[in-house]
Amino acid sequence: MDTNLLYDIFRREIHDRKIPISLGKTCPVKCAFCYEKDHSYRQTFDTPLTTQEDWKFMLGEIAKCPTRPDEAWVMGGNNYMEWTDVFLHPRALDWMEEFLETTDKKVTLFTVGYVPPERINRLAEKYPGRIDFELSVITLSPHRKKLMPRAPSAEQVLKIIDGPAVTSANFYSFGPNTMSEDAQTISRINRKCLLWMGCLTPLKYIDPETTALMRQGKRYLPSEAKKIYYDNPPNTTMIHTESYITAFLNRNKILKTFDSCELEKNDWVVMAGSVYRVLTLFRRNRARFLYVSNDTLGGDSDCTTLLTFEDIAKRLNGQTQVWLPKVIFEGGAGQEKDICGTTLVEFKMRFPRIRFKVLRQIDSYLSNRKLYEKGYIKNYVEDYLNNPLSKKFEAVPLPN
Repeated sequence: MDTNLLYDIFRREIHDRKIPISLGKTCPVKCAFCYEKDHSYRQTFDTPLTTQEDWKFMLGEIAKCPTRPDEAWVMGGNNYMEWTDVFLHPRALDWMEEFLETTDKKVTLFTVGYVPPERINRLAEKYPGRIDFELSVITLSPHRKKLMPRAPSAEQVLKIIDGPAVTSANFYSFGPNTMSEDAQTISRINRKCLLWMGCLTPLKYIDPETTALMRQGKRYLPSEAKKIYYDNPPNTTMIHTESYITAFLNRNKILKTFDSCELEKNDWVVMAGSVYRVLTLFRRNRARFLYVSNDTLGGDSDCTTLLTFEDIAKRLNGQTQVWLPKVIFEGGAGQEKDICGTTLVEFKMRFPRIRFKVLRQIDSYLSNRKLYEKGYIKNYVEDYLNNPLSKKFEAVPLPN
């Protein structure tokens, strides 16, 4: 690859606070559930294996960026590059340590376990409060071999958890005694790390066997969550990845924000299924709800944040004015583009007779903040599973 193009890609990723280390190849872990198995919906560049010279350039560019107290830099690029487990790069941990030594910035790392336990824990002790280590445990159950045949062993993962480095462990329900048993195991070893739980969402390119396992996990999520709720571990326990749970638990904020938009009854508003159900249940006939399915990702995906302009285009049918939530097109580096890289301007040019207006109150800051505010196992059990209203919410049909 031409050096000028390569370094331009690095600059773009760095502008979005990413540390764009590359393996120079497709991720070799080959997890069956990986959302990056097919990224043909967006443009990516095949960057070569990161060299020491490349790293010097990155570090120089990073040093030019101001440090913000609430900001962490993510190891690995994912706006213009394919997402991979960068800790398979033989120098990744060396470079992360140099980043910590030579800057005053924080770092976030994601890995399924490709870090030496002793070293990462030593770094956490040396740089307290500067490492956000989100360990992708996924599962410790017998399903692990099928889902992650090339990943580190469960024993390796537990060694990493047994120390101060891991700030959160991500794992999921795949059926009876999966998520709940993993929560008990991890909590016994590390009583401080955050437990992020939920289900993996099958997208259209996931194989049928893995899809069936993910859907089984969703069916058992209520019983698995209740076991953790009654077990009451000392760790903070949270549910994530489930848009329908997040939407219902945050229904009051959704309604308050919707009301503040002061829409007319004939105004069309774009939204995915979970928000459609909330507004249909509580604000019927206050506006026209343009339900849009996540066709680009397909499968069971149901999230307004992940809608694309192409998804919206398929649902347009005679509208003259349409409101778009800002969260749909908050791409990296402050550009107004969707997850495919299509800009708002490009989309508008396709439909010159439609006036598109933006609901700027509905942005990623709002959606992310509400995920954290309400996404606790306690809230899920008490205000979703034990709330009769949730059954009415689930029963709201989606338009064809």
